[in-house]
Amino acid sequence: MKNMKRILAVMLSLTMVFTMAGCGGSDSASTDSAETATTDTADDAAATDDAAATDDAAADDTAADDTAADDTAADDTAADDTAADDAAADSGSDSTAADDVKNTGDVISVGFAQVGAESDWRMANTQSMQDTFTEENGYKFEMVDAQQKTENQITAIRDFITKGVDYIVLAPNTETGWETVFGEAKDAGIPVIIVDRMVDISDDSLYAAWVGSDFKTEGMNAAKWLADKLDEVGRGDEDINIVTLQGTMGSSAQLGRTEGFGEVAKEHSNWTILDQQSGDFTEEKGQEVMESFLKSYDDIDVVVSENDNMSFGAVTAIEAAGKTVGVDGDIWLISFDATNQGFQYMIDGKINCDVECNPLHGPRVAKIILQMEAGETPEKIAYVDEEVFDASVAEEVLPSRAY
Repeated sequence: MKNMKRILAVMLSLTMVFTMAGCGGSDSASTDSAETATTDTADDAAATDDAAATDDAAADDTAADDTAADDTAADDTAADDTAADDAAADSGSDSTAADDVKNTGDVISVGFAQVGAESDWRMANTQSMQDTFTEENGYKFEMVDAQQKTENQITAIRDFITKGVDYIVLAPNTETGWETVFGEAKDAGIPVIIVDRMVDISDDSLYAAWVGSDFKTEGMNAAKWLADKLDEVGRGDEDINIVTLQGTMGSSAQLGRTEGFGEVAKEHSNWTILDQQSGDFTEEKGQEVMESFLKSYDDIDVVVSENDNMSFGAVTAIEAAGKTVGVDGDIWLISFDATNQGFQYMIDGKINCDVECNPLHGPRVAKIILQMEAGETPEKIAYVDEEVFDASVAEEVLPSRAY
């Protein structure tokens, strides 16, 4: 991949030289040349020779830098493999991508445009990337925290393109708005790998691969758990009133979980979804929206919260209102992510069910990069395996959890 980028750069340089020669007699070319040289033909020729010499020198410098980078990477081969091994083990993957990258003796530059740090899940996702793409593992890694703003991510991607990174990794804030900047990355010969949320674009050749969760299935699984649990406790025929704390509107997680849960809910005529509002995947906003729900509705049976952090805020709001929540509570709480803290809330009886969303994407992305470095075409869409956890198993399962 890096060799292809160098070839593209050389072709671009040759094109520029021939273009300058062909346009040398035009008024615009003469005007531009006047800014840096006289109109004397001999001077123009000398300037052209100087430019060529500069290009040759730059090429020599690049080769020297690449040799130095190769030497450094070769030295790094003997470094400790623990971080890569731990990351692969945490993900449940058999991949040894990080070790294999080190063995190539190449340093690979990766630019990661992260959504932000809005939740425990997101921080675990960031940590997985940082643990995988280390200098010891043969990478030069740069991450930008976009603070949940799509425009910040677009700016970060353009900066990565300018810097000439080998790969761009994006955890998109929203599904839309990416075609132009993805096209710019493609034109620069830089593959884009998407993690977590999906993008909605008309040309899927603009990205190399996607790794993440089937959010609609997560939503459907949450609703199926609710139906089974209501039957189990003899409440299957009762009227059930539900409110939903949605995630960031327009994100894949929000769209999929809302759609999936709603699809199954339509099969139950005794279920009523009273309201749905965005808590933006944050604890503070989740608490705020839950407080509003409690003021508007005095007969809520179930809260569906589209991530753990909003669930934590919901618990605070419900208890402050003098109601109980969870396994033995007035209100049942279904959550998503299944983070360690989410498990602790289940153990404490505050969350009834947590639907897993695996954040450990680093080793999976490294495997894709290794495939592309070898000239292979990675699988375009790769869903991760995930489970649904009832509060009754939380204490037993928690010690085995990596996040």
